[in-house]
Amino acid sequence: MSQDKEKGVKLSAKSLIESLLQRVSRAPQSLLMLDYDGTIAPFRKNRGEAFPYPGFTLLLQEIVCTGRTRVAVVSGRDANELIPLLEIEPRPEIWGLHGLQRLYPDGSVELSALDEPTIKALAAAEDWLLYQNLQHTAEFKIGSIAVHWRGLGQCDSEALRGRVLLGWKPIARHTHLHLLEFDGGIEIRAHDADKGDAVRTIMREMAPDTPAAFFGDDTTDEHAFEAMNGRGLSVLVRPRYRASAAQLWLKPPYEVFDLLVQWLHACQAHKESNSKDTLEVNA
Repeated sequence: MSQDKEKGVKLSAKSLIESLLQRVSRAPQSLLMLDYDGTIAPFRKNRGEAFPYPGFTLLLQEIVCTGRTRVAVVSGRDANELIPLLEIEPRPEIWGLHGLQRLYPDGSVELSALDEPTIKALAAAEDWLLYQNLQHTAEFKIGSIAVHWRGLGQCDSEALRGRVLLGWKPIARHTHLHLLEFDGGIEIRAHDADKGDAVRTIMREMAPDTPAAFFGDDTTDEHAFEAMNGRGLSVLVRPRYRASAAQLWLKPPYEVFDLLVQWLHACQAHKESNSKDTLEVNA
């Protein structure tokens, strides 16, 4: 992106952000939805070490504790993986497996059931990995298998991608599984749900005029950006810009952190305003 175009994008982002935050400061309830890896946490080769960027956990916890914002994490991971990484109390709701799984703050779980053809097709995809001795590259989840090549050199990444596509394309073609490429890997998965489904479900549970935003970084977040569809702000989080359905682009982690700080201040401003109104009435 040219410097002039980037400047124009940033100016447009400023007006969008200001408009949203004004609504957050006036509303009794707002909605904040965030992807995890690449959005509020850096990518790590060891996924168990991908803790949020410094300061994000405390900041999100403060937003939750204002009682003015419903916070939901929407991830491709199994939701249970994120509990020890987030360490937020009270725990926000977590949507895992691209919307296939919903983990409520109280610990209860909803999980879409897989039909027999899907289970058999995923077993075939796993068998192919085992035959190729590639199981060490894979993340096995309910309803999907993801192969990761983050951390490999370009040649090794391209070679691994080519091998996996060669083995998985025929499986996907003859079943109802879907091949989904993401930043640093590829996933074969059931068609049953995507992040857009999760966003639409959450939005239906909120009042129509609720200020809302979704933050995400990957191609898997495009369904969520599209699902916002004028109902809220969609934010692409990436070091470099790419074409996206998102309304604006922020670089991680500092630009995202700054916006979340402003969100917290908007929530607190609403609370202070209500306290002032109560004092005036009592007086």
